[in-house]
Amino acid sequence: MSISKELLEILVCPLSKAPLVLDGNTLVSTDKDTRRRYRIEDGIPDLLIEDSEELDSATWTEIMKKHGKS
Repeated sequence: MSISKELLEILVCPLSKAPLVLDGNTLVSTDKDTRRRYRIEDGIPDLLIEDSEELDSATWTEIMKKHGKS
């Protein structure tokens, strides 16, 4: 189950309020300072900050480039 384009357009990172990009089965914040990744389980985004992970700079940069956000 995938997240609709409409939902993706209104979701933001709860920590930074930055837009999110869909990367596989996760949502990744476009904010370079927080670099948070949120899981999607059964089509439902888990946007709890305590359940997210902070990506290292290299991984975050690679994801942003892949999605044209560099």
